[in-house]
Amino acid sequence: MDIKENWKVIRNHFNKSFSSNFHISIASVDSENNPTVTPIGSLFLNDNQTGFYFEKFPSKLPKHARKNPNVCLLGVNSGRMFWIKALFKNKFSDYPAIKLYGKLGEKREATEKEIKRLNRRMKVTKGLKGNATLWGDMQFVREIKLTRAEKVNLGKMTDKLK
Repeated sequence: MDIKENWKVIRNHFNKSFSSNFHISIASVDSENNPTVTPIGSLFLNDNQTGFYFEKFPSKLPKHARKNPNVCLLGVNSGRMFWIKALFKNKFSDYPAIKLYGKLGEKREATEKEIKRLNRRMKVTKGLKGNATLWGDMQFVREIKLTRAEKVNLGKMTDKLK
């Protein structure tokens, strides 16, 4: 899957994945070369094969990035109707999962535009107590430069997807 040619499709997929899971998984490698996965609830993809996430809660991912900045992001569309339709038709109409590979950049202060994107996404939960606990006071982001995309293959049910 070409990351530049399919970037619009990839961004749309990751939006659907976030909508159905409320997180994206980011795999990294610790100092002893053990793989580990971190759920991130604040990932945003830009229009140029880059992205960022708000770094309020992750503690191990930043430590791993100092030694090895390589990461793999996994977005799974877990929408119930998406899966029921696919199971009924014996094929997926769209990718059930996509992996993105890249490198973590430096932690920096979030821009006003980035904070607005977060607030727009979390608008639905604004009146709930947990909204402020999870997404209030988000000050810092970490950039991600994405270099490669890979569709997840589920045999016959995905073989017709480009």
